[in-house]
Amino acid sequence: MPRFHILNLEPDNYSAEASAILQSLGRVDSGPLTRRELLERIGDYEIIIVRLAHQVDREMLDRAERLKAILTATTGLDHIDMAYAESKNITVLSLRGETEFLRSIPATAEHTWALLLALVRRIPAAFQSVLAGEWERDRFKGHDLAGKTLGILGLGRIGEMVARYGQAFGMRVIAYDPNRRDWLPGVERAGDMETLLRQSQVLCVHVPLNEETTNLLGAAELAQLPPGAVLVNTARGQVLDESALLNALESGRLAGAALDVICDERAKGPNRSPLVQYARTHDNLLIT
Repeated sequence: MPRFHILNLEPDNYSAEASAILQSLGRVDSGPLTRRELLERIGDYEIIIVRLAHQVDREMLDRAERLKAILTATTGLDHIDMAYAESKNITVLSLRGETEFLRSIPATAEHTWALLLALVRRIPAAFQSVLAGEWERDRFKGHDLAGKTLGILGLGRIGEMVARYGQAFGMRVIAYDPNRRDWLPGVERAGDMETLLRQSQVLCVHVPLNEETTNLLGAAELAQLPPGAVLVNTARGQVLDESALLNALESGRLAGAALDVICDERAKGPNRSPLVQYARTHDNLLIT
């Protein structure tokens, strides 16, 4: 078996067994590395292992003279220039399409629900108030989920899990997914996105990022949500027009939002995001 020079850019949380498998394939170096460091060193490796810490773009791939494979334990691949990698005969191995395996991983769905509960129950603000020595429960009255309509945009693996959580909380659940043929019992099927949005008091976004879904939710779409609706996005930041979201929050048209993703988070970092700046002084926007 050939011995490879491997770079694991995000080595944390590997089991001893997984580390041993990598070591059996060749020499393994570990990150983390800055982008500049990676640009200087990537030409030494046949295999790199990366998740979301780096943008493997044309500039990076042009430096990767020996690279044969990119391994990424993700379903989304927007951090890799797939077309250019293919043109250079670099294989990309990911979790996309590994449906049965992924069904055993509830992390994103659980985080979606945790964000929703934290938002509607105002948990972070109430906690900070207690830490400040206050005990004013009437300031932090939350809202029930039971009896509300949960809209799910994208009924894939994660959307399915979130739908079941909504059912367990006594919510009416409606979903829109034009690419899905079979359907989940107990979930109403919206014929189009407008129908979904107009009924969703809570909207959870679970679509992949591609040309069709970039800026899928803009000002016109957010205006279709019922007044006082809340939105949770744990998909990709680019799915949502952030300026439109900020306007909807500032105007009060949208009661709140919870995000696990923002646009260009790797390129510019969170501190320059207008959403992060807004969240510093408003408790109706949560960002993780």
